[in-house]
Amino acid sequence: MKASDLFVKCLEDEGVEYIFGLPGEETNDLVMSLVESKKIKFILVRHEQAAAFMADVYGRITQKVGVCLSTLGPGATNLTTGVANANMDRSPTLAITAQTDTHLLHKESHQNMDAVTMFKPITKWSWSIRNADSIPEIMRRAFKISTEEKAGSVHLVLPRDIAKQNSSIEPIKKTQLSRPMPPHKLVEIAAKMIAEAEQPLLLLGNGVIRGNASICLRRFVESTGMYSMNTFMAKGIISDKSKRHLQTIGIKEADHSQIAMKESDLVIAIGYDLVEYSPKNWNRDLNKKIIHIDFTYAEVDTYYPPTVEIAADIEYTIDAILEELQKNKKRTGNHDLGQLNQTDKVPHLFKTIKQEIVWRTNRFNEDFSYPIKPQKLLQEVRKALDENDIVISDVGAHKLWIAKVFETFTPNTCIITNGFCSMGFALPGAIAAQLARPKQRVIAMCGDGAFLMNVQEIETAVRLQLPIIIIVWCDCSYGMISLKQIDEFGKSAFTRFNNPNFVTLAQSFGAIGYDVKSTEDFRDILQKAKESTNVPVIISINVDYSRNRILLDDNFVD
Repeated sequence: MKASDLFVKCLEDEGVEYIFGLPGEETNDLVMSLVESKKIKFILVRHEQAAAFMADVYGRITQKVGVCLSTLGPGATNLTTGVANANMDRSPTLAITAQTDTHLLHKESHQNMDAVTMFKPITKWSWSIRNADSIPEIMRRAFKISTEEKAGSVHLVLPRDIAKQNSSIEPIKKTQLSRPMPPHKLVEIAAKMIAEAEQPLLLLGNGVIRGNASICLRRFVESTGMYSMNTFMAKGIISDKSKRHLQTIGIKEADHSQIAMKESDLVIAIGYDLVEYSPKNWNRDLNKKIIHIDFTYAEVDTYYPPTVEIAADIEYTIDAILEELQKNKKRTGNHDLGQLNQTDKVPHLFKTIKQEIVWRTNRFNEDFSYPIKPQKLLQEVRKALDENDIVISDVGAHKLWIAKVFETFTPNTCIITNGFCSMGFALPGAIAAQLARPKQRVIAMCGDGAFLMNVQEIETAVRLQLPIIIIVWCDCSYGMISLKQIDEFGKSAFTRFNNPNFVTLAQSFGAIGYDVKSTEDFRDILQKAKESTNVPVIISINVDYSRNRILLDDNFVD
């Protein structure tokens, strides 16, 4: 078998459905092999960075490895931002880059550079294939490493002359990996700590979604009556409808779950990733006991010293702790599993905080001022969508408002990048989400700064006939940067810009465009956008960011 055919056969055996990328001279053998594949569809994009973002979101939503492809040199360098983003957001992703013939690698040659070394700091593994017979082993290893916890990016180089070789080696079949069980002694200790805590709190991170443990966490919360909160990338694990869910932590004092955190004496951190929100922000006084539950042991951090670390399957661990608490219940006759020694004061405070969160989320429902308030915009989007529809957030001030206000009911229906946090993420991400979940409505939320960073992918969405909706939050500014400049220096610099006519822009690509002129019109325009079945829709809307200070300032009263 030709090496490029073998490479594709390995991809097929790994269950790859899509490859996002751009072809180049050095990828021609691989591309011709892909043409013959009946299982893999190649998605031609307009920039390699977008291809990596697509692979990122595809991997995150499906929990399968998302694959992106580029040629050598500038094609490979263009991939790096998206690959780094996927790696730090813990999305299983494979980046494939081409390379010139191996006999030229030791010297200066056209577009030649050391891609393996370049990708090493932003991936879990980076390697160059040196002979055709090693392809099955290398491919199997790459997919295994990418999906092992914590999931992330891997990178492979396929040189042009290697792709032309022949091999009689067969692909290696993937096997089902065992899920590690928690040690019983640690489960007993954790259950005892929970039973003795005056106010235990659940801090839920993205690892819960990767571990498909949302159902067991909901069961645990219902059984124990514990209050919970999530990080940005863990929205939807517990429905925001839950009376005991304090929604999203990570937005300083604007985030009311932080107020609750101050009163907690025990934090049960489950699938929590320090890359999202430093424990220094919620354990500055080092006065909290911590139970760490994740597939991997805790990162070493001064402000995150777990009393108990359980590195095992999250679902098994939570169920085992719940079972242990139920045993304690039978022994003690206490009816309330998770609050055995709890006073009345703290639960009342938490109940008040939840009521405050709900009020703040809904307080602008009847506010029809224009430019539109972020809260009002998000309320209208929430009303327009089903619970399983998907919102992809780009990076900017709107990301913080989405994390704070947008109610989420199901895991992986509000996708936020909060590890590497790269602007330009949402539009390519929405394309991948729509391909992965064709029956669900997908909306990309973009600031006007971030949208134009990958605007060329509108052509990709039009060509693929994807009915994604892109809502562009307009203020003609890199708003969060400006706000932080003013906060520190009393003035802002180099953050203002002009926007195109977004309706004309959409039409030039063959998409549909709307320019919202009033808050009253926004709901009707959303409904019109939802009627599109095979054409992307761009909606530009002016947003009132006058209250953005609440997102940064601990002393700002909203």
